[in-house]
Amino acid sequence: MAGRKRKVSPLGPVGVIGALLIGSALVRLVAGAGQVLASGSPGMALNAPKHIAESPLCTTDDDLQRVLDALRAREDKVAREEARITARLAELASAEAHLAERQAAAETAEAKLAATMAQADRASEDDLSRLTTVYERMKPKPAAALFESMAPEFAAGFLGRMSPEAAAAIMAAMHPETANAISVLLAGRNANAGRTDPISQ
Repeated sequence: MAGRKRKVSPLGPVGVIGALLIGSALVRLVAGAGQVLASGSPGMALNAPKHIAESPLCTTDDDLQRVLDALRAREDKVAREEARITARLAELASAEAHLAERQAAAETAEAKLAATMAQADRASEDDLSRLTTVYERMKPKPAAALFESMAPEFAAGFLGRMSPEAAAAIMAAMHPETANAISVLLAGRNANAGRTDPISQ
């Protein structure tokens, strides 16, 4: 007996422990399956383990219907929101087009106004030129009396447009104080070149 060698399991200690654990699990599984089969009722899901009964996959027709209803409501909400955004974009496009039309109309009106003002300026300049020519052709004494009745600024404006000879003859026929005031205005015209000619207003 002492000379015989001890027989060792080919699985080893770890293999033996693993085999015992697997066997124990199989015993518990078979026992649980037997209990379920023994119940044999349509409601056997009630006897199922708690973690299986509470699984999200265990849903009823009512649960599925509620999910479908929620999805349809969500889809309807998204569709309404898309329709609202589409309508708003259409409104913005219409407003932008209207604004562009108004801007184009304003630019056209501004161009017409500028042309009218330019035409009025040309007509005014033509009128002043003709009137200046009339004053130049008047005799100095009547012309001097006429200029003395004007505001000095206007008289200086007309005299500044005349030829030097005609302006000198008219001023010589004026009262000295009036002639002096007009001379000061004429002399200051170059110093105040940025000011508008009174008779051109």
